[in-house]
Amino acid sequence: MNPFVMQYRKLKCQLKYLASYVDLDPRGNQVVRRTDFKRCQRPVLLLHGFFSTRRVLEVLEHRLRREGYCVWSIHLGGTMDRFNTHRIDELARKVQGKVDRLYERHPGMGPLTIIGHSKGGLIGTYYVKRLGGDTRVKSLITLGTPHRGTRMAYLGCATLGWFSRSMWQLTPTSRFIKGLSVGAFPRHVRLTSIYSRDDVIAPYPSSVLDVDGQPNVFNVELSGVVPHGELLTRRAVWEVIQRELALGYADRPVAAPVAALPLPPLPVALPAAASP
Repeated sequence: MNPFVMQYRKLKCQLKYLASYVDLDPRGNQVVRRTDFKRCQRPVLLLHGFFSTRRVLEVLEHRLRREGYCVWSIHLGGTMDRFNTHRIDELARKVQGKVDRLYERHPGMGPLTIIGHSKGGLIGTYYVKRLGGDTRVKSLITLGTPHRGTRMAYLGCATLGWFSRSMWQLTPTSRFIKGLSVGAFPRHVRLTSIYSRDDVIAPYPSSVLDVDGQPNVFNVELSGVVPHGELLTRRAVWEVIQRELALGYADRPVAAPVAALPLPPLPVALPAAASP
């Protein structure tokens, strides 16, 4: 087959996959507020990904709320004031302001856990590592987050880069990605990257964290086929998130071995090897 035809078909397939991931619902940020922050000892902040809205977090939010967690999300704005297209550092400062104001109004709130999907995980990482978020946050869980950048961002730059500076930040060679990797993650905050090798948006090993010398940083690779968008809905992923939340809120050091905790085994997920 003609190599140009093969490349065209591959590109067409990638665009179709990308289109299925983005959430174009203009009402996607119109969510009902159900959280009582006056009685909020286990708050969990959810951050959605690029060109998406809070609507994609509904399944995860429902599961967390059912387990007694105090769940909330932030309207991140963006294109048409709906879609998450602003710069990652800019959005992290927005998160910083929202979190600070919330704790000022409700000083009795417990320590915060952040769960970020895709770009949302980088927003959370920048907030904790560069903006002093470690004073509020106990643990950060990322789902399919391209901590090393993603090659798919180059395709995004060619199509969406003219109005979204964050797309350029997501490339593997960007100044943002290189700068964020400098220095250790705050030792008293547990950081876990959950990823799948079947993720086309953040292909392996873009979501693998450097764990060398950082006992509070972990990688969890999911077995089976788990596409990027389904990291928010698959039952297998939810079981990993439950375990990580239990570890994060446990009254023991963040680096405690999983085997030392009274938690059931999790056959669907295995710790990833050290980053290549």
